[in-house]
This record gives sequence, C-alpha cells and structure tokens, in this order.
Amino acid sequence: MRIISVNVNGIRSAWTKGFWPWLSRQRADVVCLQEVKAQEPDLVPAIRAPKGFHAYFHCAEKKGYSGVALFCKRQPDDIAFGFSNREFDAEGRVVRADFGKLSVISVYLPSGSSSEERQQAKFRFLKEFLPVLRKLRSDARQYILCGDWNIAHKEIDLKNWRSNQKNSGFLPEERAWLTQVFDQLGWVDVFRRVDQRAEQYTWWSNRGQAWAKNVGWRIDYQIATPEIAAKAVKASIFKAQRFSDHAPLIIDYAAEL
Repeated sequence: MRIISVNVNGIRSAWTKGFWPWLSRQRADVVCLQEVKAQEPDLVPAIRAPKGFHAYFHCAEKKGYSGVALFCKRQPDDIAFGFSNREFDAEGRVVRADFGKLSVISVYLPSGSSSEERQQAKFRFLKEFLPVLRKLRSDARQYILCGDWNIAHKEIDLKNWRSNQKNSGFLPEERAWLTQVFDQLGWVDVFRRVDQRAEQYTWWSNRGQAWAKNVGWRIDYQIATPEIAAKAVKASIFKAQRFSDHAPLIIDYAAEL
C-alpha cells in the first residue's frame, strides 16, 4: 500500500509543473493533497476527476485559499469532510476516507507565519484538534493522517533550529503539542520510525537559496496509529522535480487497502 502526501501550493500550479505525469507513474493507492487553493467548479476535468482515481475535495469558502483533497485508487466505503468546527471547516482543512478498518485523512494545519492573528488561529486549531486525535485513538480503527502540519517537531527537523525558536512552526508551544500527540496520545511519526537521518526536509522557503542549499523544514507528516505504523517498510521524500515549495512524502506499507 503506497500513500503519498503533498502540499501542492495550488493544484492548478502544480499541474502545470508536471505533477500529474509524475503522479500517474507512482502506483499510489491514496494521495493526500493540501493547499489546493481552488474550488471544485474552477478545476478542469483532468484535475477534478483524475484518470484512475476517485477524487474528493474539501475546499475553503475563500477563493484561492487552503483546501484539501484525496485521490483514491479504490472507491472508499465512506467519505467525511471537516471535523465539526465552524471556523476551520470553512477553511477546508480535513477530508477522510474509510477503507474497511483503515481511515486515511488529508489534513492541513494552519500556518501562523503571516501574522499574529493567524498564529492565534493556529493555536485555536491545535486546541480544537487535540480532542479529535484523542477520540480517534480511542476507537478500534486504524488511521493514517497525512499532511502539512506546519510544525517541525525536533531540532533534527529543520536546518536552522537555533534561529527559529521564536518563529511560527518551531515555537515551544507548537512542539510541545506535537510531543503530546506522540508521547501521550500514542500516535506515531511514521517517517521517523523508518528514517532517523538528519537533513530530511519536506519544505523550503522560496527566499534565498534555501532549496539549492537544502535549508529546509520537515513539516509534512504521515502520523498513524501504532498497528498500521508498524507496517511501514519504506519512506522517501521526492526531490528530483519541484511541483511546489513542498516535496511529496511517500510511504509504503506492508498492508493492503
């Protein structure tokens, strides 16, 4: 079972950069997309209904903003949008597909880097989403939550950690929240279970030479319940081609969808 997660930073933009020819060769079972930045009616048929996939979009009410999607090889048993939160469901941040006893969720946490107002919105999201994660862990299903979490968890997860300790994405409160997700609630950072190497990043600023010098952050995750996380056999970050300021995170699991 291959699951890919990628923040496309505008799905139409990523499409023009060769995203679809690449994706169609990946043999992915589920593709989790974030920051699609479009409403469904504005998408061409090739994006709205990509060949070989069942596609589901949870778009933001605001045009050209946020939004998540799932491309699924197999038709899901059920699809759910949002997490019953008026503020953040309007921003299109969660879409879930159920396959038997496994659920795959595309999730896009807010960024707080643009303003203090958005940072406070991010803190509100973290507060509201933690009980959701706790509730999911309490039921009998297996879950894989894929997406841009906009938090680098540990010093190993970003190049310039010393100078970013007061910046959104590496704030002590944000990191402590993610530690709580892993250590108290029992979710697993699947990439780190497979690959403990340093300098494995998924996002690079467009400023300076961040991409060329690999001055990046690992803020895209597949976070899973222990049983399915234990079946992860291979993890990779695709960097041979750029579709957005994020790179696709690919994880193969010794399981069937």
